[in-house]
Amino acid sequence: MFEELDTAVLNHNIEKHGLKKGDVGTVVHVYPTKAVEVEFITAKGKTVAVLTLTNSDIRPIERNEILHVRGFATA
Repeated sequence: MFEELDTAVLNHNIEKHGLKKGDVGTVVHVYPTKAVEVEFITAKGKTVAVLTLTNSDIRPIERNEILHVRGFATA
């Protein structure tokens, strides 16, 4: 379903990393087990998290969607 460098949208919050449903990441690796590594970054390019997720955790971005910016507390 996903290929490397695809844009992915998070389907649910991941409190541990401060991520919220709708946050956008980039697929950086696809495993044969249908799991993928997704990198989430700030607007300035700082990595927030690189997570192993499944197809139920993320979805492809739709053509008619627009990106939205929100604040994120970084350490």
